[in-house]
Amino acid sequence: MRHLRLVESTKVHAMKVKIAFATSDRRAVNQHFGAAESFAVYELGESETRLIEVAEFIETAMDGHEGKLAAKVELLGDCAAVYCNAVGASAIQQLLAKGIQPMRVDEGTLIDELLCSLQRSMANEPPVWLAKHLKKQSVGGRFAEDEEWQE
Repeated sequence: MRHLRLVESTKVHAMKVKIAFATSDRRAVNQHFGAAESFAVYELGESETRLIEVAEFIETAMDGHEGKLAAKVELLGDCAAVYCNAVGASAIQQLLAKGIQPMRVDEGTLIDELLCSLQRSMANEPPVWLAKHLKKQSVGGRFAEDEEWQE
């Protein structure tokens, strides 16, 4: 695996959420999750998006081998969602267990269009999975409003 990660801290840029895309060209979603050659990870804020990470995997066939999924799920561990052309039941289960929403889109869907759409929905009415992720981030280390303190 080759892995490129942005070193600069993005916290100063007030980014909100990380979104991954299964892509071989970094322009369009064109890969099946399990057999993805590479993922591009973007940080998405209300007014800006930035490519922060690219990971490339050695060629993998869709042979049903479960071991290859673990590395991909681990790589995307802090993403809110991953967009791909297809995703198997086992991968869906593993992604959801890590809090990552698998999103299936048609082959060739442009990443820029998806990011713009997500940005608009963040400001207006985010989809349930995104609203849940944003709420979890805003609570952070604090107690949730509905939790009681017990001594």
